[in-house]
Amino acid sequence: MPRTSAVECPGCPPLRALTTDVLGLVKVVEARGKTGIPKVVETWGQPDASSCVLAASYSDRKTDPLLAVARKNGLVEFLNPINGEALGITEIDQPGSLDGSLHDDHVVGLHLFKTKGIDVPSRSVSLLTCLEKGNACLRSIPVIDAPENSSTASPITWNVCSSGKIICSSVDKSENYALFGGKGIELNMWDLGNCSKIWTAKSPPSNSLGIFSPTWFTTATFLSEDDHRKVVAGMNNHQVRLYDTSAQRRPVISVDFRESPIKAVCEDLDGYTVYVGNGSGDLASFDMRIGKLMGCFIGKCSGSIRSIARHPEFPMIASCGLDSYLRVWDAKTRQLLSAVFLKQHLTNVVIDSHFSDEGSEGNTCDQQADLQVCDDTEIVDNDELPISSGKKASKTKTVGKIKKKRKTGDQYDDETSEACVLSQAESEGNSVLPPVKWEKSSDEHSKRLKRKKSKKILP
Repeated sequence: MPRTSAVECPGCPPLRALTTDVLGLVKVVEARGKTGIPKVVETWGQPDASSCVLAASYSDRKTDPLLAVARKNGLVEFLNPINGEALGITEIDQPGSLDGSLHDDHVVGLHLFKTKGIDVPSRSVSLLTCLEKGNACLRSIPVIDAPENSSTASPITWNVCSSGKIICSSVDKSENYALFGGKGIELNMWDLGNCSKIWTAKSPPSNSLGIFSPTWFTTATFLSEDDHRKVVAGMNNHQVRLYDTSAQRRPVISVDFRESPIKAVCEDLDGYTVYVGNGSGDLASFDMRIGKLMGCFIGKCSGSIRSIARHPEFPMIASCGLDSYLRVWDAKTRQLLSAVFLKQHLTNVVIDSHFSDEGSEGNTCDQQADLQVCDDTEIVDNDELPISSGKKASKTKTVGKIKKKRKTGDQYDDETSEACVLSQAESEGNSVLPPVKWEKSSDEHSKRLKRKKSKKILP
């Protein structure tokens, strides 16, 4: 049985996240209200194992947002993240296998450029793809409403490596530099302006026992949005490394985290904190200025974590993986805010930064403010007020016209007193009306006692 922890989920702020899974489905999860519970609101696509989503990129611009997903069958599909409409599709050239029926060179790196946006004349978008064997390509893809005579620039292709297997890829915030790394391939940085390599990492030396760890990068990201020279990478030998390309080729800081391969890493907005997830479901935050473990997130995941996304406004992150759960965490307290079971193994998660909860949370009224006491409000004849008494079902009681309080006296008229006493006597228990104490006159009290005595005397 997987090791799990039972924790309370108080809910999360307004959130809209899109997840992809191994059956090619794109699911939209939304949480509304101040402490809403995330729920699946839409599912796009048909379940098909050959359409497994290997990589996803989200251009969350305020206007013309776009979602690109790379599938196992070699297709890259462009979707409208608002309604799921298919806006375009392109096929990535992949060499066939020996039998000519299957493809063995899948897309592992995908980036949809946000700064360039959609070219208005040609209605095209810029896309960067990288295959497992190191073939990278920068191309323009026309969207669905592109004119028939539109022409796009020819794609630019280059080879990232000559051997090995590319596993991870990342593009910085300015979208001028890209990282590539993998099994048997050292982490290297490329300038996308002229498609030239500007930096390559160097393997650390052997340890004191003479043991050398082979190169195996599993994930990588840029540490800061403003500085592309600092890079954080996760290793298959459960290490988290910090590289400074302006200082040296070997890692500046190297930290071990548990005993499982690092599968996902995500940078924070502060420029020095990273969130790390491994193959056994552990999620933690690190301060990469000194390589210190800040703490692990409360609530053990029961499967490998494959993707982590940081919310651009609220201090929370979202993670997903092979346990089929989308989890939302508080980035400061590292507590679990909410979890949604999505049935399939999840591969990627992205967050819509422009989502806002515009729906009403329901109108609530204050009974004490709406239902005033008799000395402040005049009730019209034959108005029916709901009255519930104890275990019985709720019923209605007709209340006659109630006179206002006299200016000179402190007592109410007999008619007013009888009506209020009657309504207050029948509304004991879980009454909707507020409890009000009324003073009875001495004459009325004596008359009531005489009536009770006369009833007892009669046979």
